[in-house]
Amino acid sequence: MARGVLPLDGLVVSRSTRRSRRRFRVTVDHAFDQVIQTCRDLPREHGWITGEIIDAYLDLHRRGIAHSVECWNPDGRLAGGLYGVAIGGLFAGESMFHHETDASKVALVELVELLRTSDGALLDVQWQTPHLAGLGVIEMDRADYLAAVAVAIDAPDPFREGSVADSGATS
Repeated sequence: MARGVLPLDGLVVSRSTRRSRRRFRVTVDHAFDQVIQTCRDLPREHGWITGEIIDAYLDLHRRGIAHSVECWNPDGRLAGGLYGVAIGGLFAGESMFHHETDASKVALVELVELLRTSDGALLDVQWQTPHLAGLGVIEMDRADYLAAVAVAIDAPDPFREGSVADSGATS
């Protein structure tokens, strides 16, 4: 079975997303609870983010294992974000949302930039959908995926204290 992976050098960033990067302020781990709750509240078929899942991820976040990337609009409102689990240089994305155009894509771009600071990092997005394929996601076969995971978990943790900073045009 194949796994959806976004090669860090393969992210496709549209012109509108590049422009949107200037509009949003991006933070890491400043609003984890808001991000996961908003992902839960989205109307989705087969929604899986239950109260028990949220509690488990909040515990992982407190332990420094689960992380979020947040995009804030100029008015200071949460416009989009994503969350997932990181072990070494492996980031396994779980869910993302946007309330404003390109906000989740900007969060993804910033996540990729962060992961690029860790040699051997891997961004696992679970599966390749047509939308994700348009962003550069590929399918990796099991053997290649397991080899990449082995390298990634031994890579430096880009989320370690002092390695992440706020970015963006607004404050």
